[in-house]
Amino acid sequence: MTGRWRLHGLKQSYFTGKLEGYLRVKGVSFDFVEMDTADFRACGRATGVNQMPQLEGSDGTWLTDTTAILRRFEAERPEPALQPTGPAAAFLSLFLEDAFDEWLWRPALYYRWAFHEDSRLMGRQLGRTILGDLPGPLALRALFMRHRQQRTFLREDGVTRDTAPLIEAQYSETLALLEPILARRPFLFGERPVAADFGLFGPMFRHFFSDPTPAAILRETAPNVMAWVARLWALTPQAAAAAACPDEAPDDLDPLLRLAAHEHLTELVANLEAVIDRRDKAVFDLRGARWTTPVSPYCAACLIDLRTLYAALTAEDRATVDARLGPASAQLRGPIVELPATTVPRAGQRPKNHRWA
Repeated sequence: MTGRWRLHGLKQSYFTGKLEGYLRVKGVSFDFVEMDTADFRACGRATGVNQMPQLEGSDGTWLTDTTAILRRFEAERPEPALQPTGPAAAFLSLFLEDAFDEWLWRPALYYRWAFHEDSRLMGRQLGRTILGDLPGPLALRALFMRHRQQRTFLREDGVTRDTAPLIEAQYSETLALLEPILARRPFLFGERPVAADFGLFGPMFRHFFSDPTPAAILRETAPNVMAWVARLWALTPQAAAAAACPDEAPDDLDPLLRLAAHEHLTELVANLEAVIDRRDKAVFDLRGARWTTPVSPYCAACLIDLRTLYAALTAEDRATVDARLGPASAQLRGPIVELPATTVPRAGQRPKNHRWA
């Protein structure tokens, strides 16, 4: 895990921002390569996975999927350690990383594409970057991106007139839970960031912190969350190493843990059932509404991974996790099934609707 890396992605991208934040704090040297369609295809040919970001090593190594990349660097390049030392706390950090990756995905994309100012701005930026190597005027490329993203991330992802207010409430409730936590300490678990922080950084840095509509809400209602975004981006490896590594999950995380567990695991279980049944859509009830969303083989693999990590804990640590997550933790005790071979994502591949996050 030494040498210099090339990070292929976009400065507008949810998961590229997450990985950039982690590599900076970890002290990993990298050059940024802005993806256009040719680079996107070239990365896909190298790895067999069409996704963003992708990490290319100077020795020819390619790494994909931010969760897998973070775990590999933590295992092979342990200092500064960016994960709690206690097993139960480490699991809760990984659970929150997964929840922030996927549970906050919908509100992040909703705010980017459902509002006129945001969608026009981001359509133009993506038309200039990912479509920058295609012929035609920028205005046409921007219009194409805006319509594509609105179809994929709004109409096809369960956003309706009835569910839109629920997505907005999810964002507001999450900020309300995070604000007092980050007013008390620099990072979610303590003095040093962990996987949960980097999971949260994905939707926060490039979406909620940057896009006009959610950024205005963030400034007005959660200034300490806003300060946390800048604090993590500015953190050096030396400052991280000098801070105490957390060993437990503070008690004030419980309301956030329980909300994320209930909502995230509800959707993950419905999605896994749909994958096993080879259905195209997952259907579940949440926040008083019925949702219909595209099936995600990647998220099915995420639930199996969480169940596997949970099963590897001692009985005492599982009891701690159960108490912290509340009744929804029962979903972690479900079967560790083998996914159909045709649906298993390769190397952490996300479904098609996540390609240009």
